[in-house]
Amino acid sequence: MKAQRLGAWIAIAIGASYFVVPLLGTLEFSLRMRRGEYSFDAYRSVFSDLQFRETFGYSMMMAALTIIFGMLLVVPTAYWVRLRLPQVRPVIEFITLLPLVIPAIVIVFGYLRLYNSSSWIPLTGSISGTNALLMFSYMTLSLPYMYRAVDTAMRAIDVRTLTEAAESLGAKWPTILFRCIFPNVMSGVLSGAFITFAIVMGEFTMAALLNRPAFGPYLQLVGANKAYEPSALAVIAFAITWLSMGLIQLVSRIQKSAPAKA
Repeated sequence: MKAQRLGAWIAIAIGASYFVVPLLGTLEFSLRMRRGEYSFDAYRSVFSDLQFRETFGYSMMMAALTIIFGMLLVVPTAYWVRLRLPQVRPVIEFITLLPLVIPAIVIVFGYLRLYNSSSWIPLTGSISGTNALLMFSYMTLSLPYMYRAVDTAMRAIDVRTLTEAAESLGAKWPTILFRCIFPNVMSGVLSGAFITFAIVMGEFTMAALLNRPAFGPYLQLVGANKAYEPSALAVIAFAITWLSMGLIQLVSRIQKSAPAKA
């Protein structure tokens, strides 16, 4: 028994070192911008860069829009499939998995072909249209995670009973959806939202090919032209990802301890 426990701890230590050691090396290198001593000069350089603030702000805005529109698409779809169309559930699940098997570069080239300035829907003919196309691209990439998170949360509630109870009280469909269903699947919505946020902040291919000032292309640009700032940006991006994961865990625990709303 003790040998098994020791082996388990050794395996955990090896696995942890696989992730922790490179991160510590990156952090240590990012602090060596000043010769002969540790400093936060690389981080000051990053945060004082106007392009960093512009690209970070742009990606934050796109993440917020992607989360809002993705939520408005996924929650009613998952609700309707579970309530009225359970027979099409395998089809919907297959469609939501496609972004995991189709490369992002293929998706964005398809979008450029369909929505270029000479097509019937010339989204790339204007800045606002290109921004909308990028947001839809992000929604496509995050669809597997958002749908799975919402569908899992919806399995934990009795959708049919909630709907029938609300209808018996005279509630219309918008009221049922936004006042009965949304509050009870909020843990899934927020879990999908945090994953979507992490995806949007680090995505490179779609933003680069659509030529939008996003954070992902900025990371690549800095990495190709500077020495210490890329390490600082890697630590920052890693912190954003882990913050999102921590918030997912926090929301899940809060939801488990809270009673379901009727």
